[in-house]
Amino acid sequence: MIPDMAPAYLDWDEVDPARHPFDAEEVTRVVHSLGPARRVPRRPDVPVVDAAMHAWSSGEAKLWADAMSHALVEHYGRWAVGWRWSHDEGDFDGGPVGSWCCPRDSVTTPEETLGRVVAAVTEWREWLESLAGWFEAYPLDLGAVEDQRILWERAARNLILQVSDRTGSGSGWYGHCHQVLTWFLSRWDVAPDVADDLVEQAIGGRFRSWTGPDAVLVDDVAERLALSLRPGDGVPPTTGPVPDHLQRWLAVRATVPWQDAPDGGAAGPVTPARDGAAEDIRAFDGAVDPARAEGLLAALEVMRADAARGAALDFELLRGWQQHVLDTPQPPPFRSRPAFAKGGRERYGIDPDTRSRLDACLAESASNGPRSLPLAARAARACLDVCFFHPFDDGNARAAFLALLFVLAREDVALGRVFLLRRVAFHAGNAEDAMTLARYVDSHLAETRRALA
Repeated sequence: MIPDMAPAYLDWDEVDPARHPFDAEEVTRVVHSLGPARRVPRRPDVPVVDAAMHAWSSGEAKLWADAMSHALVEHYGRWAVGWRWSHDEGDFDGGPVGSWCCPRDSVTTPEETLGRVVAAVTEWREWLESLAGWFEAYPLDLGAVEDQRILWERAARNLILQVSDRTGSGSGWYGHCHQVLTWFLSRWDVAPDVADDLVEQAIGGRFRSWTGPDAVLVDDVAERLALSLRPGDGVPPTTGPVPDHLQRWLAVRATVPWQDAPDGGAAGPVTPARDGAAEDIRAFDGAVDPARAEGLLAALEVMRADAARGAALDFELLRGWQQHVLDTPQPPPFRSRPAFAKGGRERYGIDPDTRSRLDACLAESASNGPRSLPLAARAARACLDVCFFHPFDDGNARAAFLALLFVLAREDVALGRVFLLRRVAFHAGNAEDAMTLARYVDSHLAETRRALA
């Protein structure tokens, strides 16, 4: 999957300026060098309240902004997704960025639009650096928390006020406030999951959109948070290897109630009026890099031909598609080393039988008659198998997307839209993520059927 573009899910390690070098003087050059910078969408000459403007803003312009986010993440790291976290009800609710609003208001001429991107990236980075400075201004020790509660409380009070001021206390501002307090606790060695729970309990749902917190409420939240801390809230640093998330996926895979997934594929073939996969590739991948889009479109055609002849899904089939995806002289081999994804947070091991185990998993994507699992479940599972076996050195998200489409195409099913299938990151150890993807597949399938009715 394309890395998650929602900044609300960033953790401190992902945004800590000390971990991610940045040259503010180079931002303009970097932004203008990225693929989307050469293809800023043409704004329609209609009023902002016109239906055509809404369609353009939520369609072409949003896809372009997504592509720019993806390109910035590839260059800088995942922290960069926050450039669109605007005040109030912009692309994401309640953020600290004022230089960008949303495609409707921020995508104008190419020069102005790219200027706004540069300003927004710079503004977001400056905010992260200011947060890091405030964190370091309170060098706290969780082991001495009993003697430092006043300092913890003072730090929390300052951060709440800083976030309230930076966001303007607009729509959903408290989400970022929660995040910043969690980042602060994480910086001083509170376990991230513990930090999240403590902040949630301290705030208690008392912050409100469009309402700045009064002094009494700020003091109470800060005091509650400081009093809730315990020396045991920390965790020792990890010195061993990153867990094998392929093994986690295989364990989760066996427990997911796939049979309970929605069964939107039960009604037979589906031929949409629009080719959602091809349209998304042209719009999104084309905005990132035209060559990338051409390769994926070529692989899509080969994949559909393989589906039409009823081919079995296995690694050999995948590598034939991947040759087009990556534009390599020969089909790429199975990886020979452990692989990493999600900024290194997931590691996929390698054993002599890893390839054969992938083939065995992919073989389960085929229908086996009336007792077969729902089509959406089989398609989602095949997609996640490719994600977490991570068979190639590059392009695994695209390979997983093709595998999902193949399972559908083999049963004469295509989709009119694929947006949800390519904009959300899924995690190897989360069974609910697996069912969520199955529901997304079914949702797009149901939407396609309705459009044909």
